Amino acid sequence: MTARHTGAVRWPAVRPWLGVAARLGLAAVWLVAGGTKVGDLAASGRAVNAYQVLPYDVATVIGAALPFVELALGLLLLVGLATRLAAGVSAALLVVFVAGIASAWARGLAIDCGCFGSGGQLAAGQAPSYLPEILRDLGFLALAGFLLSWPRTPVSVDGWLAGAPVEDEDE
Repeated sequence: MTARHTGAVRWPAVRPWLGVAARLGLAAVWLVAGGTKVGDLAASGRAVNAYQVLPYDVATVIGAALPFVELALGLLLLVGLATRLAAGVSAALLVVFVAGIASAWARGLAIDCGCFGSGGQLAAGQAPSYLPEILRDLGFLALAGFLLSWPRTPVSVDGWLAGAPVEDEDE
């Protein structure tokens, strides 16, 4: 058996479990991100407004809605329901987040992204950490991309509803 053939045999067995890890990892990200913001929706609105790309009223509404969207995505991914849709919405949000952080960086704004907390303007003397935030979000985007390609995973409502083992599918 060649090394190439061995890898081809392992991928179908490993891929579903990598999908579980991606699904649960991304679920944890959304649940923590939404959970940290849901207690102070006004702060979430201020965090969105700190990017200075939307009118204040629009930023406030988006900031108030975003934690609930994040929590919904986290719950869908946690149970594995509508996984491809949740991964697609996750990917779109992450692209917007990366673009927003890059825009703030390019315009010389000194803000906390607000991804896992209140966010907003940084205090005098504090330096933003844009590159690590962008790299982190690109990692999360990779998880979403994996789930867009292979959304069916073991131990999921999607799998239970379809009734077929993940290994039997040609996705």
